[in-house]
Amino acid sequence: MRKLFESIRRFEGNQSLVQKRPYGVIDVRNGQLFAIHFRPWPKVISAIEVKWMGGWKQGRLQKDQCLLYFNQPRGHRNFLTLKYIVTSMGSSYQTTYRATTILDQVARIKNSDAIVTEAVNQRISNRLMQRLGWTQHCLERSEPHYIKRFYGQYPAHTIALNQFEQDPID
Repeated sequence: MRKLFESIRRFEGNQSLVQKRPYGVIDVRNGQLFAIHFRPWPKVISAIEVKWMGGWKQGRLQKDQCLLYFNQPRGHRNFLTLKYIVTSMGSSYQTTYRATTILDQVARIKNSDAIVTEAVNQRISNRLMQRLGWTQHCLERSEPHYIKRFYGQYPAHTIALNQFEQDPID
């Protein structure tokens, strides 16, 4: 029987679990992956959560921590969605960037064609997204919508992330 909530701290030996679990949270602390926590349901975001719960969530994180929520939509298993990112007040660029590279690794293991996201935060520029490998998509939408396409060609950094420094979570 599969557990509702499971976590891993390394890809080695856990690739089949990563392939099977469609919803998760990538937890990066101090520029290093702490864990990938798998969830039994997709992350759904609302304006109320962002406005009222966002500050509370930020205050509960460690000094340099980033949580990146991803979903693998039921009707589109060859795509991932970067649904939501929560960073602490002291999060570094390195920590946030590392979370996105871990998501690329998840996409590689799942053999995803692309990752899509909607960048609602005004501090996220088109230039930054392009630097990270994203291109604008669905230009007719009111909010900036981005896609990172792979189609079998994954960034070189995904190959170097096969192991983490920490032991697996039981």
